[in-house]
Amino acid sequence: MGVVSDIERQLGKLRVLEEADGMPELRTSTMTHIVWCPPEWLAKAKGTLAGLAERHPARTIFLIPESGRKSEVVARAELKGFQLPGMAHEVLSEVIQIRLRGDAVQHPGSIITPLLVSDLPVFCRWRGEPSWGTGELEEILEVTDRLVVDSTEWRRTPAAYGDLSALYERTAVSDIAFSRTLPWRRKLADLWPGIATIEKLRIEGPRADAELIAGWLRSRMKREISLTRRNAEAVEAIWVDGEAVGHGGDPLSSSELLSGELDQFGRDPVYEAAARAALPTPR
Repeated sequence: MGVVSDIERQLGKLRVLEEADGMPELRTSTMTHIVWCPPEWLAKAKGTLAGLAERHPARTIFLIPESGRKSEVVARAELKGFQLPGMAHEVLSEVIQIRLRGDAVQHPGSIITPLLVSDLPVFCRWRGEPSWGTGELEEILEVTDRLVVDSTEWRRTPAAYGDLSALYERTAVSDIAFSRTLPWRRKLADLWPGIATIEKLRIEGPRADAELIAGWLRSRMKREISLTRRNAEAVEAIWVDGEAVGHGGDPLSSSELLSGELDQFGRDPVYEAAARAALPTPR
């Protein structure tokens, strides 16, 4: 418990300093937000979190797994203040950064459990493809109400949707890649009932986005629909049986997408069905 005590001491000192500045404060009371964040994802994850501004979760815990033989845990705590427009109050949110090394990588549960904000939901944003079946994933799932992933960050798309589906009965799961396709799915839905006879779907965009759009259509139509794809950083165009679909609109920022996920509670059966239908057909 030495690490936890050290974190609480750091936060206590920071609160005293904040109280001394004379600015009235509001403490956010929304959730504990865990971010499993390998070092290569840290800059992007911090940028996304900063973009949440006053929508910041009550407490964010960055878990940063690092290589090394020595089992070690190094922690640092911060208080983030955000000025509310038109109000003489500052919103305070806690950010805890925990670096795990050696065997500590596989056992984050004993560290994060005492740090969870009591009686508030726990969300985990897992950066990169989850390490399926490992101790770290298992221990985080034990305390998490919702697991948020972005399958565009995975190497094994769409095959890894099979690994993800094994988690549906254990925790609510959502995928930013699927949420990002919502404007395009609305455009496709607007084509009903003509789209009922669709046979071929062509998409210019990332693999995950394209596979999930195709999976969504298959799960709704309850039949096979072929997919061809040309790569792009975002979905740029969709064709249904050779006919172009109207533009899906401007994409949301990573912060806006994450904020939307943190507002959702409970399972998403539409996503679960789409991800299952995106799996490669056995031959």
